[in-house]
Amino acid sequence: MEELSKYSKPKVIDILNERLAFERAGVKLYDRILDAMRRQTDENVARMLNEMQQHRDEEKEHEEWLEEQIRALGADAHAETEKSKLITRESKGIEEVVMSDAELPHLLHALLAAELVDNAGWDLLVQLADEAGDRAAKREFKKRLHEEEDHLLLIRKAVEKLSFQEVLGEEAKLPKKTPMDLMGH
Repeated sequence: MEELSKYSKPKVIDILNERLAFERAGVKLYDRILDAMRRQTDENVARMLNEMQQHRDEEKEHEEWLEEQIRALGADAHAETEKSKLITRESKGIEEVVMSDAELPHLLHALLAAELVDNAGWDLLVQLADEAGDRAAKREFKKRLHEEEDHLLLIRKAVEKLSFQEVLGEEAKLPKKTPMDLMGH
């Protein structure tokens, strides 16, 4: 973060705090969805549990890593910043769906929206580090972006399968393969 923070340390802290606020919300979303999935009797849902738990754990690692980076820059990882306040307001709708709706298709749809925003946030960090010439930060951001891309792929496939079932009446089989398998690797 050394090169990147030379430009505007307060702005770097602000954008890292924004990601941190979203990652914290993401952990809560995954916890709620995992709880709902565990109550399902559908074997397709059961096959997704391990990978969903892994994604939740990666979200938690992202949260802890961001806290560490913010502290390393001399800031408080629990302070509200301009961007963290914004992301908190923006994510209220998704959080409301996940906390008040018990329908798994609705929960997965809300998680898909969250994962799209999450991917965009990490991609922005990669681009900023690249523009700043901060190779170490870019590498760390890119690692987490790739994990987020895996999360997005699994959730998108799950929502797709459930939509096929609802609209076309096709037998839905939720993804049981890893994201790499789904991409044809």
